[in-house]
Amino acid sequence: MTRRWRVLYPLAGLLLLAGCKARQPGRVETVLMSTIKQRVTIRGSEKNPVEATPQEIESGRKTFGQYCMVCHGLDGQNTGVPFADRMSPPVPDLGSPQVQKYSDGQLKRIIDDGIFPSGMPASRGILGDDEVWRIVLYLRHLPQKGSLGEPAVYGGSSR
Repeated sequence: MTRRWRVLYPLAGLLLLAGCKARQPGRVETVLMSTIKQRVTIRGSEKNPVEATPQEIESGRKTFGQYCMVCHGLDGQNTGVPFADRMSPPVPDLGSPQVQKYSDGQLKRIIDDGIFPSGMPASRGILGDDEVWRIVLYLRHLPQKGSLGEPAVYGGSSR
């Protein structure tokens, strides 16, 4: 092998790896995904039929903890999620004003159908309607950011 190829192969490998680096999404990506999410209006007028009692909110927290905490953290605000801001688009803080202004029906739709092409998976067929509505209740009553600790899956001590 010539000296030239000994230099070019590692250089090509480094360039390939540099091209695979995850970067923060640009403004266009962020605006586009925010617009798509805000336009979720089909079934968006549905009202949550589950009464907001402490027991129902706790049930929503438990279901959220089983299905949603890997991306959103135990508190719904990305606490302890190492990749939340590096996704494209970033994993939203569910306590943020942008998310909290969605109607209950819009939140249910997002949970049911997911958001393509983001990393938000659909839960239809996995979670029942009552479970999803309870998650929506929990989203409306999120605890203080960081108060539940970090998910154990990321080395935290879940409470």
